[in-house]
Amino acid sequence: MPGFHHVELWVADLDQARLEWGWLLQQLGFARESEWPEGESWSAGGAYLTLTTSPNLSRDDHDRRAPGVNHLAFHGGTREHVDAVMAAASEHGWTPLYHDRYPHAGGPDHYAGWLENSAGAKAEIVADGS
Repeated sequence: MPGFHHVELWVADLDQARLEWGWLLQQLGFARESEWPEGESWSAGGAYLTLTTSPNLSRDDHDRRAPGVNHLAFHGGTREHVDAVMAAASEHGWTPLYHDRYPHAGGPDHYAGWLENSAGAKAEIVADGS
């Protein structure tokens, strides 16, 4: 079966990641499937996202401009739902990006919002049909 099985994000501050990512993932239809002292996993659509700490972290923040992962893009549902998530995001630790070009920063036919959390991780919330 093609597609991702899971994505694992290493985080320096698990409590903060649980607040920020947990809120966003709930808004996007993910369900917390498991939790342990060093992490948790959220699932949707047959795949899951794990947030975990590790003693092997080389730094405390994520540099999306360095080689590696730039951002994770999520199905956001309707345009109205994307708008609602974007409107509430700053109350949950996320900073909207490209707000001067929202919702078409990805082009005139791409309806999406971009967010950055306190650790520097970036998420894109894409409306259906975009």
